[in-house]
Amino acid sequence: MSLTDVADAASAVLLLLGSALSFVAAVGMVRFPDLLTRMHAATKPQVLGLLLVLLGVALRLRDPTSVGLLLLVALFQLATTPIASHMVARASFRAGQVRHDLLVVDDLSEVLDHEEPRGAP
Repeated sequence: MSLTDVADAASAVLLLLGSALSFVAAVGMVRFPDLLTRMHAATKPQVLGLLLVLLGVALRLRDPTSVGLLLLVALFQLATTPIASHMVARASFRAGQVRHDLLVVDDLSEVLDHEEPRGAP
C-alpha cells in the first residue's frame, strides 16, 4: 500500500464524515424548535463538515494551487460564519422572534431597550 493509497483512503473518510456532519446540520435546521437552536445547527456542524470536506478534497487533489484555494475558502468560512450568525441572532432577538421560554440564560434582555418596533417595518 503506497502513500497515495493511504491519502486517497483518508480523503474518502474525511469526505464521508464531512458530508455526514452537513447532513446532521440540515436535519437540525428542520427539527429544532426556534431560531437560536436552528442557527446553532446551521453554524457549528456545517462549518466543521465543510472543513472536513475541504481537507478531504485537498488530500485527493494534492495540487499546491488547489490546496491554497481550499485554504482560502476555509479561512473565509471561519471568519464570516460566526459574525453573520451573531448579527442574525441579535437582530432576531431585537425583533422579538426568540422564544424566551427556551432560553436558559438571557443576558441580552437586561441590556436592550424593548421599546423598539418589533418585526420588519
